[in-house]
Formats: sequence, structure tokens, C-alpha cells
Amino acid sequence: MFGEKAILIVEDDAYAALDLSMAVEELDGRVVGPVGTVAEALAILESQEIAAAILDVELADRNVTPVVTLLAEKGVPFVVHTGTGLPFDLAELHPSVTVLRKPTKPTVVLALLLNRMDAAGR
Repeated sequence: MFGEKAILIVEDDAYAALDLSMAVEELDGRVVGPVGTVAEALAILESQEIAAAILDVELADRNVTPVVTLLAEKGVPFVVHTGTGLPFDLAELHPSVTVLRKPTKPTVVLALLLNRMDAAGR
């Protein structure tokens, strides 16, 4: 379903990252990462073309706000998969962000990501 498109996974929990990675690969996506820090995610976004992303909110080095900002600027669709919800300021800046609370099955996360990609024409 992803047709070899690059899907960035930003998740610092190894088990969640593995589950999401396997699910992306099962749908013929190409996993980029997974990475567990904002710094790593930003470096990837500056150097690679990404079709879409799955983001955790609280990462090893800080919250995901700078990644969301850059993805929004680039028009890259994404979903947030988190146990904490969005920080208030991030929710105000991006009210249409799709937020899925953990634990959500990877198939549900990917179905919503595919919907976001379709809506963005990717």
C-alpha cells in the first residue's frame, strides 16, 4: 500500500518502534529510522525525502514540537502515536493533527497515516 515510500518513524520505545517498523514493511513501505530523538529526526528531514511520518511526543532529548513544525512546513503528512497527548502549545498551532493514544495497534496507526497521505496527495 505504501509502494516503497519512505516512512519516518520517530519513537524512543524500542518495542513500539519495532512493531511500527514491521507493520510499515508489511505494507511495502520503506522504514526510515526508527529514531528516538528530535535531533536525529531533524537531521533525517534535512537530508532525505520523506513521504510521511509517525511520531511519538516525548522523546529522549525533548518533545517533538520542532519535528512537527518542520513536517508541517514541508507539507509532509504525519500522525502522532503517544501515551501523553500533545503539549498545549503544539495542539494550538496544529489543531488538525491526528493523535492516537498508546496502545493503538500498528494497523490502525498505518490506516490513519494512509488516509493523511491520500488527503495530501502523496
